[in-house]
Amino acid sequence: MAMTITLNVWRQAGPSAPGRFESYTSDKVHPDMSFLEMLDVVNDDLIRAGKDPIAFDSDCREGICGSCGLVIDGIPHGPDPGATTCQVHMRRFRNGDTITIEPWRAKAFPVIKDLVVDRTAFDRIIAAGGYVSMNVGGAPDGNSVPVPKELADLAMDNAQCIGCGACVAACKNAAAHLFTSAKITHLGVLPQGEPERYRRAAAMVEQMDAEGFGSCSNEGECEAVCPKQISIASIARMNRDFMRAATSK
Repeated sequence: MAMTITLNVWRQAGPSAPGRFESYTSDKVHPDMSFLEMLDVVNDDLIRAGKDPIAFDSDCREGICGSCGLVIDGIPHGPDPGATTCQVHMRRFRNGDTITIEPWRAKAFPVIKDLVVDRTAFDRIIAAGGYVSMNVGGAPDGNSVPVPKELADLAMDNAQCIGCGACVAACKNAAAHLFTSAKITHLGVLPQGEPERYRRAAAMVEQMDAEGFGSCSNEGECEAVCPKQISIASIARMNRDFMRAATSK
């Protein structure tokens, strides 16, 4: 049975253009549609009417890539915990609902158009130190470097970060500490990443600050909206590594 949904959508022609909310109503929404499929239906009607479709990011639509981030009724990625926007289905809403949709709001994530933001600041943080340096050659034996299960699990928990930016969008300070700490932790706790552990933390935190992200006030909004449910304990670990790097200079 089709639902009727009204959208209040942020529309902005470009980074320097003024933005505004516009309302669209569709009576073609099925409860089994994903949130992005619903936007596709709305855009199809806009295109048929000769109007500019709503610009939004998406790629895998399977909760893997992180590109689909939207703020839905004030919550990054919407009402489902541990899920990305593309994993939200319209059965989470009721017939006749009005839904407000906004882009990530952060100085370091300038709006490109409508709901699309520039998240290349994350790429520059990774480039600053999110890697392991080593000589290359033949592939080493998988068991040549023993890794305790506790550390392997911790590394994998943090490696799940998909760089979507929900943590930044949820934070009142637009801090990127959860993202940065996840990238630092998943390398730093492994033997292969240990030699560059403190240098990595210093370089990535300094780049994070240079990008214009805010400071962490340890309130946990980032953890609450993270689609991979990464713990804010990683932020404490990053802070310790950064302080160790600063005091060892």
